[in-house]
Amino acid sequence: MNEATLDRARGALVGGAVGDALGVPYEFGLRLGTSTEPVMRGGGLGDFAPGEWSDDTSMAMGVAMAGARHRTLGTAEALDDVAAGFLDWFESNPPDIGNQTRAVLGAVRRGASDDGVAIAMLHASQEHARGAHRAGGNGALMRTAPVALAHLDDRSGLADAARTVARLTHYDDDATDSCVLWCEAIRVAVVDAEIYVEAGLDLIDAGRRDFWAARLDEARDREPRAFTPNGYTVTALQAAASSILHTPGDGPDHLREALFTSIRIGDDTDTVAAIAGALLGARWGRSAIRGQWQDDVHGWPSRSGTPSRVADLVALADGLVGA
Repeated sequence: MNEATLDRARGALVGGAVGDALGVPYEFGLRLGTSTEPVMRGGGLGDFAPGEWSDDTSMAMGVAMAGARHRTLGTAEALDDVAAGFLDWFESNPPDIGNQTRAVLGAVRRGASDDGVAIAMLHASQEHARGAHRAGGNGALMRTAPVALAHLDDRSGLADAARTVARLTHYDDDATDSCVLWCEAIRVAVVDAEIYVEAGLDLIDAGRRDFWAARLDEARDREPRAFTPNGYTVTALQAAASSILHTPGDGPDHLREALFTSIRIGDDTDTVAAIAGALLGARWGRSAIRGQWQDDVHGWPSRSGTPSRVADLVALADGLVGA
C-alpha cells in the first residue's frame, strides 16, 4: 500500500471522528445559517467536551478494534468482538445513545447464549425490529466505515460484513443496504481516489436496486437541506451524499466545506457529518483534515483515564488495512 492510499485509509476514520465532533454542538438544535462556520465547541445532547466524539465514533471504535485484531469482520470470532465492544461501550454509561441501539444492547447479557454474544445481539436486534414501527435508524450507518477498511480487496466480503455488523443493532433492509453502499463508496475512495456513491448498487439485492438508484439520484439532484429530518438511514445517507456532491472544489477545501454543509442541514448533525466525514476523509486523506481538528478530537474508549485520540484512530486504520 503506497503512502497516498494509506493516507486515505486513515482519513476515513479520522474524517468520521472529526465530522462527529464538529456536529455534536448542533444536534437537533436550531439550523445554522448558510454562512455560519460550525465550531468544535462541545455541548450537544450529551454535554460533550469540546472535540469529544459521540456514539457515532465510539461505536465505530468498537468495530475498528475488532477488525484490526482479526484483519476481517467476516468471521464469527470478529463479530463476537464487535458485539463485546458495543457492550463495553454501553456499560461505560455513555452520555448519548440512540433509542434503538439502547433497546437492543440493553436486552443482551454477557454469557446468556452458548452461541456467543454476537448471536445473542442479532437475536435481540431481530426481535426489536419485529416489534418496532420503524427499525431503519441511522445508527448502523454512522459506524460502518471500519468495515470498508477491513475489506479493501474483497467487495463481496465487504458487503457480507457490512450487513452482519449493521444487523447487530439494526435488523432492517434499509439499514443494511445503506451500510453496503457507503462501505463500497469508501472502499472506492480509498483504492481509486474518487467519489462514486453508486458503486455498490450491484452489491445489494436486485429487487432493491431501483429504489436505491432513485434515492441516490435524488441526492445528486436535490439540495442538501432537502434531506431533513435525517434520523432515517436512507435520508441520512442522502444528506451526507448530497452535501459531498453539491460542494465544489477539491482537497482540504472540499472536505471542509462539505462537512460544514452537512452540519448546516440540521437535525441529526453529528451523525450526518460523521457519515460524510468518513467518505470525505477516504477520498482526500487524513492530510486534508485541518490539523487543529485532529488535535482536538477525542473520546471513548479511555485507558487509565486518558481518552482515545487521533493517534489511536490512525493505528486502528493501519491495523484494518494491514499496514
